[in-house]
Amino acid sequence: MAQKDASVAELTKNFENSTAVLLTEYRGLTVAQLKQLRNDIRQDADYAVVKNTLTKIAANNAGVSGLDDELKGPSAIAFVHGDPVAVAKSLRAFAKANPQLVVKGGYFDGAPLSADEVNKLADLESREVLLAKLAGAMKATMTKAAYVFQALPSKAVRTVDALREKQDTAA
Repeated sequence: MAQKDASVAELTKNFENSTAVLLTEYRGLTVAQLKQLRNDIRQDADYAVVKNTLTKIAANNAGVSGLDDELKGPSAIAFVHGDPVAVAKSLRAFAKANPQLVVKGGYFDGAPLSADEVNKLADLESREVLLAKLAGAMKATMTKAAYVFQALPSKAVRTVDALREKQDTAA
């Protein structure tokens, strides 16, 4: 009983410290394949094989709801502490190479995710790419603003020069 309480406490802590949780079924994968998957997502997530009943208790303790229906069969959870998009991409790529891995759903930003929504999350570009696009858009906007601010005085100088030239020719 004490061991189960410790497992629930650890799972609860993992739920509370995660930015997202992605639930998978690993039936048919070898230990070597699971190790490879853990290594693939290690930078952004911890991947753990879990007991469904203890996970339901821990999720409820952490305020995570909506996973109870998905917690059937052999389950493993990726507790994401980094970029959820990168982890979703890695899980999808691993599932393509190893069809035994099935993404069942997840929990992100206060709401449960279906398997389709996890795939949509994997379709997003990574955080770094989105930030680079944003920086490029901001730079372009700033460049346009600088051009406009530079064009006004330049146009005024050309107008004054034209007026001066006209007066010189008239005189």
